[in-house]
Amino acid sequence: RGDSWTLWLRPDGHDGFDFQAGQFAWITNESPFIFRENPFSFSTSSDRDDSLIGFTIKELGDFTSTIKHFEQGDTIYVDGPYGTFNLDEHYENRLVLIAGGIGSAPVLSILRTMRDRGREKPVIFFYGNPTRDSIIYREELEALEKSIDLKVVHVLERPPEGWEGEEGFISAEILKKHLPEDYKQWEYLFFLCGPMPMIEAVEGALKRLDVSSARIFSEKYEMA
Repeated sequence: RGDSWTLWLRPDGHDGFDFQAGQFAWITNESPFIFRENPFSFSTSSDRDDSLIGFTIKELGDFTSTIKHFEQGDTIYVDGPYGTFNLDEHYENRLVLIAGGIGSAPVLSILRTMRDRGREKPVIFFYGNPTRDSIIYREELEALEKSIDLKVVHVLERPPEGWEGEEGFISAEILKKHLPEDYKQWEYLFFLCGPMPMIEAVEGALKRLDVSSARIFSEKYEMA
């Protein structure tokens, strides 16, 4: 959906490695000694017990457009994990997750990990997309809202007829409408992931809402 594919990897000749939800890795299908790696966020739960890891990747360039042609048994080299934001370090905080398009990949890793751990603290996810049909994880998000204390706010640029949700882009007005009244408290952290223009716009919106930059973590997808 949305020109995106999920790549599942199983360790070959080793036990795999641990990562924390919200982190990313560099992957390539050529050679670990060729510096043409590509960075992608993990989209799977960090608490899986089968050693599988997964990346959800949108067709945005030369490498990403080849993902759909990978076949079972292909070798993929993974270098990681990396990333300054991770769920383990901020697990006790109240989290506001904000993503645009394929920026939802690390968010899904975070939400799936919360589900597997039985987290009870509330979390809000603002998710921007062009259309309803381009919402990559639409059905799974609906299921997650029933299994953890999750509120998903969809924001569509081109909503279908009869759409009752938010329209346009994720703005200060939309954020304030759905955030709890005490969002300015330091226990709230904001995690942003998406294209550079979206990140810059949302960072500006949060600043207008008096959210300190020290409470904002951004993963920009420009490099992918």
